Amino acid sequence: MSQIRRALISVSDKTGLAEFVRELHQFGIEIISTGGTARAVKEAGVPVIEISAFTGFPEMMDGRVKTLHPKVHGGLLCIRGNVEHEAAAAKHGIKPIDLVVVNLYPFEKTVAQLNVSLHDAIENIDIGGPSMLRSAAKNHASVTVVVDPADYAPVVTEMKANGRATLPATRARLAVKVFATTSRYDGAIAAFLGKADGLPSTLTVSLPKAQALRYGENPHQQAALYGDFGKYFQQLHGKELSYNNILDLTSAAELVTEFEDPTVAIIKHTNPCGIGSAATLRRAWDLAYATDRQAPFGGIIAVNRPLDAGIAEAIAEIFSEVIIAPEFLPDALTILQKKKNLRLIRQLAPPAAGLALRSVTGGVLAQERDSRLVSAADLKVVTKRQPTQAERHAMLFAWRVVKHVKSNAIVFATADDTTARTLGIGAGQMSRVDSSKIAVWKAGEAGLSLTGSVVASDAFFPFPDGVIAAVEAGATAAIQPGGSVRDAEVIAAADARNVEMVFTGIRHFRH
Repeated sequence: MSQIRRALISVSDKTGLAEFVRELHQFGIEIISTGGTARAVKEAGVPVIEISAFTGFPEMMDGRVKTLHPKVHGGLLCIRGNVEHEAAAAKHGIKPIDLVVVNLYPFEKTVAQLNVSLHDAIENIDIGGPSMLRSAAKNHASVTVVVDPADYAPVVTEMKANGRATLPATRARLAVKVFATTSRYDGAIAAFLGKADGLPSTLTVSLPKAQALRYGENPHQQAALYGDFGKYFQQLHGKELSYNNILDLTSAAELVTEFEDPTVAIIKHTNPCGIGSAATLRRAWDLAYATDRQAPFGGIIAVNRPLDAGIAEAIAEIFSEVIIAPEFLPDALTILQKKKNLRLIRQLAPPAAGLALRSVTGGVLAQERDSRLVSAADLKVVTKRQPTQAERHAMLFAWRVVKHVKSNAIVFATADDTTARTLGIGAGQMSRVDSSKIAVWKAGEAGLSLTGSVVASDAFFPFPDGVIAAVEAGATAAIQPGGSVRDAEVIAAADARNVEMVFTGIRHFRH
């Protein structure tokens, strides 16, 4: 057992620090600290030795040089029981440090700020912190190193159970966490300083394993979840999430947060199969479910308002895999928790910004997330007939939906003053005309008329045939990016049929 007698603490994030150092003091552990952390320890009523008193060397250069000292790193790297190491330590007055508690300057938070200056970014590059963490982690056979405040309580509990010592397996686990953290930290710095055309010249991905999964897309594939998924989603009920559940619920959350009005989205295999917006979630559910009453079986349902008993009763009538909401009201929980396997997920925050990554043979593709929204002011009317207010409402609704449908994507929708809904969705076909045919067929299967509807296409109509097919199905307006060499022919086909068409100038391919 490696008993802890001396601790070095230097933290930027002081969450839980006061309680932690009081526990260490109860063990009789000597605490060494730096700058603001030392002040916080004193304010917690715990004795502390300033780092300059410990090393015999003053902090200098605005705090840039304070822990880069042999008495610090010698105390961390000295191999206990090694005769030569211990003799060198004794000769130079180096005392062993058994516990290191460090979290780093908030570089990532700093550079995420709008218009951050290079000076501010540079000043938030931590040097001493990563150095101490790496020294302690290298010598984890003897040294306990804590980089995450979430580990304070488990470390204290283990020390109480083991006579002020931690177990080798714990020290090894914490060391791995350190190297993952410093790797991710250095990667963020390299990405910021090496940006070229808005993207990093070197991409480093270092994510902690959040949980093991039973299997991947199929039972013969191993899988795990990495990263901070838990900061965005909290499971309240039901069996463990699967690989496919996580893909689907992420797609559903990204879609439903696009809308301001109460909205329900039903997702199957990452594609929307029905979306509705209305004054209440209960009404929005009716509109979404009516689009397709077969595909939602075993699907994912997402809402953008607290889920109440009214919609819970309706949802409970069909089999669903996952329901996502910003909150579940008590009566709704009572209803839905009767289904023991139904996963209930609280969405804690909107989907994260940043790069979207995708693995390919020999590398990774990276791109900015498709967060571009289109407003009424962005619409360019290219036909003789101007859109009605209802058509504008429906087109903007359909445009937000089609952005989340796999290409080639076609969405038929309708709207009035208080509601908007999908009528037919065609996804993932090799031909845009095929997607149109599927959307029309799905509407027919659901018993929904497309007369007076609008049609949205994620990319331009390359030929007039796509627009003609939509008009023959009942559409009176179309929204598309434009940009085809045959735009004039497509517009002429719309004008000939008294159909209103707008261009957005934005394409939303989704592969």
